[in-house]
Amino acid sequence: MEKMKMADKDKEAHGKVRATGIVRRIDELGRVVIPKEIRRTLRIREGDPLEIYTDRDGEVILKKYSPIGEMSSFAKDYTESLFRSLGHIACIVDRDQVVAASGVSKKELWDKPISPDLESAIQARQTVSSSRTGGGKIVPVTNEEDVSGYTAQVVSPIIADGEAIGAVLLLSREQGARMGDTEVKVAETAAGIVGRQMEQ
Repeated sequence: MEKMKMADKDKEAHGKVRATGIVRRIDELGRVVIPKEIRRTLRIREGDPLEIYTDRDGEVILKKYSPIGEMSSFAKDYTESLFRSLGHIACIVDRDQVVAASGVSKKELWDKPISPDLESAIQARQTVSSSRTGGGKIVPVTNEEDVSGYTAQVVSPIIADGEAIGAVLLLSREQGARMGDTEVKVAETAAGIVGRQMEQ
């Protein structure tokens, strides 16, 4: 009898896959229900794509699929270029986690789950530019971070095949920083390029 494991990228990367103790039967059409608790924990929503594959031990593995995550080396190069060109922290996120970040230490943002506020900003499909000096609210990138360190940001959603699948972010920690038209246009252009890359 084959075992079934649920794994997200973080757990799989660190070899930490926990048994849940939940057993489900496959129906006559080959379907199995993923328990609500697991869907909530792994942030699996209706319509989300899942990768299904087997390992050498005959275990069936379901993993959330991230088209942006599949292009992580491209995303890393892209954020590095944005950081070098603009001097601002640059991030690319999918709907679940930070895929690439430049201008910060790797452990600070990489592979961290994004905040519900950022998830909402992505779903709104509008570029958001804000700064503390202008009285704007800074959207936290992750749940773990202290947003008081950021002074300005731009969030530009990545749209591919009509879906909001992530965002390009520019962040500043400089006192009195503002994100102007240049930063907004660069973030929107970057998001457009990544979105078109996803559609190919």
